[in-house]
Amino acid sequence: MSSATARPRSSSRLPGAERREQILDATLALAAGAGFQAISIDAVAREAGITRPIVYGHFTDLRGLLNALADRERARALAQLAQVVPAELDPRPAREIAVAALRGYLEAVAAAPLTWRLVLMPVEGSPAVLRGRVAGDREAIRLQIVRLLSAGLEREGITAPVDVELAAHAVQAYAEEAARLVLTDPEGYPVERLVAFADLLLAPLG
Repeated sequence: MSSATARPRSSSRLPGAERREQILDATLALAAGAGFQAISIDAVAREAGITRPIVYGHFTDLRGLLNALADRERARALAQLAQVVPAELDPRPAREIAVAALRGYLEAVAAAPLTWRLVLMPVEGSPAVLRGRVAGDREAIRLQIVRLLSAGLEREGITAPVDVELAAHAVQAYAEEAARLVLTDPEGYPVERLVAFADLLLAPLG
């Protein structure tokens, strides 16, 4: 994404919360376009169309700015996941749960590509705090998939041998790779194609 298209072009005074979001948006645009190694307070100020002191007025230093960006994008990603991965046991069949969750996830990725590029395709120099928290979030999601699949199979009385742990790993790995395809080649790999293939893969779940 070029600076010309990403830069917010407003020099007027903004409320503190809006200005903070503007600065974070500019930082995200730089990270997505040139990588974290290209980010500096000067670069962020230019991208946002403001002065360095305004940036420093909201973030004490570059590290604080990058950590704030990591926290915001992680929170956005988790909020989207919370809408598609049931937090409680779901009465639907396990296969239906998994396919619906995948569809919702991929649609969320397509709707917020910059956020999900940061999470799924971390660029050079991405904050260590982001990488560490994303790894923890990924494990928590995998465990939730295990619980949902186990409950669904038990409820449906499916007795065929299904390794739920491996099934959860497979579901998660496929979902993340499918999301990367949506980000890098959305025309070649539309959501419907990826979801239809996942439905075939999940046939053993009933």
